Amino acid sequence: MSRTLRNKYENVDLTPGLGKVSATFSIGLGLLSLFGALCFLMPELFTTPEFRGFYEGPVLQAVLQLGIAVGFGCGLYSMMKHRSTGYGLVGMGLATVAALVASGKVEAPTVDMRNLYVGLDYFILTLVILALVFIPLEHAFPKDPSQKVLRKGWVTDLKYFMFSHLGIQLISFFTIIPVQAVLHQASTWELQQWVAAQPVWLQFIEILVVVDFGTYWIHRAMHEIPALWKIHAVHHSTEHMDWLASSRLHVLEILVNRFVGYVPIFVLGFSPSAVYAYLVFVSFHAIFIHSNVRFRFPMLRRILATPEFHHWHHSSEQAAIDKNYAAFLPIYDVVFGTAYMPTHLAARYGTVSNNVPVGVLGQFLYPFRCWLGKAR
Repeated sequence: MSRTLRNKYENVDLTPGLGKVSATFSIGLGLLSLFGALCFLMPELFTTPEFRGFYEGPVLQAVLQLGIAVGFGCGLYSMMKHRSTGYGLVGMGLATVAALVASGKVEAPTVDMRNLYVGLDYFILTLVILALVFIPLEHAFPKDPSQKVLRKGWVTDLKYFMFSHLGIQLISFFTIIPVQAVLHQASTWELQQWVAAQPVWLQFIEILVVVDFGTYWIHRAMHEIPALWKIHAVHHSTEHMDWLASSRLHVLEILVNRFVGYVPIFVLGFSPSAVYAYLVFVSFHAIFIHSNVRFRFPMLRRILATPEFHHWHHSSEQAAIDKNYAAFLPIYDVVFGTAYMPTHLAARYGTVSNNVPVGVLGQFLYPFRCWLGKAR
């Protein structure tokens, strides 16, 4: 896809009355309905094993049919309101294909656990839930009221979001399995038994303290070592901060961060309940601190990283560059001299050089091209 075509889809005019708002809903619901239909058709391949026991077939069937109907209706309305019928027609087409796919089998059967799967259900659930939480939140309390929901770069960030959720098994294969293989002899340590016997809330705090110490130095290294910065620059290339911006991460950075995070968790032997609580918290927190909200949290911001704190990390203003590395605990930045929290809020984002390519493929290749001397 050319740069011109990418910009066309990443800068859609959503002025009410043109039919593009309804077309956007139509295309979005059509895609989600198609993914949902595939989950019904081949649950052994497209659903997450850990989730299968919680699904209620009739309820999901009704939700799927509603999504198809609304998606088709929004597309039809868009065609009636917009001079160019392309957008609405795409949405109607996706809804129609979803209906055809779902017509063959709309009852999710009981399936055995499989080693290979693509979690379409995980992607759908998280996207819908997060959109329902953060889009209204950013609309009600915006830091930048002029920023659109579908701002520049939203297509790229949505692709990153999709990969990070659909590729969760692949990411785990390159992170959890190597950690377990290296540390398999540590499972008999008495230290692990002592840690696991502690209250869950205490283990949760300990995970935050230990993991954030490691990620602080990894994050700092990615800023201060030129070769590593080429990887991390992809994350900083976004010029707009919102809940989707947190997903823009090069796959190499995802693997490094996950690996570094899992090592202390496995070494110290935290209980599964504490680890699950941490994973839920870190997933929500990472999205929240990137979101387009104006919350300041005067008391909390000195204890836990807030949107204000992390927005300064993404700022392209000279005084803020290479500051605020901590993911959770600002105390590390205070202790190691990298904290920056002025009285006003950050206003400009992106990399100073602004030479990171547009689009997922170009950004994936960017660090490799830099290492080979084919890019700056």
